[in-house]
Amino acid sequence: MSIRKILFATAFGIASLAGARADSLRPIEGKSIDLGEISGIAYYTVERDGFHVVATLAQGQAGTPIRVVSVLAPGQRVVLSTAQQGRAIEIVRKDDSVLVRKANTATE
Repeated sequence: MSIRKILFATAFGIASLAGARADSLRPIEGKSIDLGEISGIAYYTVERDGFHVVATLAQGQAGTPIRVVSVLAPGQRVVLSTAQQGRAIEIVRKDDSVLVRKANTATE
């Protein structure tokens, strides 16, 4: 097996585990968002009034992008979802950190 195939398999394995846990996000660091047919990237900045979370999403390569901005205080969250069952993520501010995780769609 070539090194390239091993690296690809390792990266795929790590990516498949990411949905099962919360990923910590650092300021200005981009995080991929996958909501099925809708995907994009999210990041945040630290401002005086809170953490400004910015998510840019689009449907496929040709879809018109939409940008969502939310200001989070400690303990707040924003949920991004589609009409597809189980396709939701939440971005949560816990004290001075931000987590990205699969949302519990049963209570949304």
